[in-house]
Amino acid sequence: MAQTVHAAVLVKPKTLVAQEFARPTIGPDDALLRIEACGICGSDYEQYEGAQPVHEDYTPYPVIPGHEPLGVIEEIGARARQRWSVREGDRVAVRSGYGCGRCEACARWEPRACPKRGGTYGYTDVGKPPHLWGGYAEHMYLSPYSVLKKMDPRIPAGVAVMFNPLAAGLSWAGSVPGTGPGDRVVILGAGQRGLCCVIAARAAGARQIVITGLSRDAQKLALARELGADVTVNAETEDVVARVREVTGGGAEVVVDTTPYAPQSLNHAVAIAVRRGRIVVAGLKGQRPTRELQADDVIYKELSIRGVLSMPVDVTFRAIELIESGRYPFEKMHTYSLPLEQAEDAIRTLAGEVPGVNPIHLAIVPGAPRVSLRR
Repeated sequence: MAQTVHAAVLVKPKTLVAQEFARPTIGPDDALLRIEACGICGSDYEQYEGAQPVHEDYTPYPVIPGHEPLGVIEEIGARARQRWSVREGDRVAVRSGYGCGRCEACARWEPRACPKRGGTYGYTDVGKPPHLWGGYAEHMYLSPYSVLKKMDPRIPAGVAVMFNPLAAGLSWAGSVPGTGPGDRVVILGAGQRGLCCVIAARAAGARQIVITGLSRDAQKLALARELGADVTVNAETEDVVARVREVTGGGAEVVVDTTPYAPQSLNHAVAIAVRRGRIVVAGLKGQRPTRELQADDVIYKELSIRGVLSMPVDVTFRAIELIESGRYPFEKMHTYSLPLEQAEDAIRTLAGEVPGVNPIHLAIVPGAPRVSLRR
């Protein structure tokens, strides 16, 4: 058994460094996870770029990134085994937040509501023992107050690790806006979470689903139709607001903005929403302000605008069960599995910085073969 663990450490913006750490000693209440895959999302790119705000949810550098871990329990204490109902060899999906273990929120296993904010995997200072607090590593330490769930080991790791973006979709396009039969739903952005919003809206019984994307997103928009979208709109060649109003017959009851680094998309959402519409804002804008927002429209239409950052535990568990059901072709959404040493390539690829490559979903998989991304 190796006594050291390899990890990719973000020591400062745009600087990932390979480092080794001592394998932690596991006590009766905690565990060690062997990472099978760690999903990558837009916030990884913002963390890498240094574009995230100074906020209690984010910690200073250096950190081991990676807040979407999937892995196998390699070592676990006796009390942890009983508390989580898992044992060595079980595959588990891990929630990004871990709690303090002493409050009412932690008692109901909702660490995101923990007032003491125990921490977040991928955003915990690497100097905090036992150091392995992120998924860009061979192993990750599991705090006693983590939330996890067993997952079918037969599902390919790159597909299984999509539980996080799917949970986001189920929350943002389903439970948060209260989507139901009769609702028209417009999803701005055709990335991994936008596509998962299509699944969620269809599952909620929406009567019409429209999704927008860019010219380079033709393959993603085609998949969106396969997943249940009725109409796709090219935001580069069409007037988004005019086109959406045309195809929906006047607008939508629910608008979900998943577009990253596109602050003006909120203006589109306000213009698209019908009276008493619900707008969900999920795509981080990299601290870029939205300009010329028509606030009077928000008032006259009596719109509800909700920002979202995470999702409830029960929705995460529902996403895991949905992936296990095999009802949707999630394998078509997973584009590449890249080894730990290509973590920087993975981040830049998902951000669209590699010419000719436009992935939907990427994952860091320790030990995976190197991937040639240049075309």
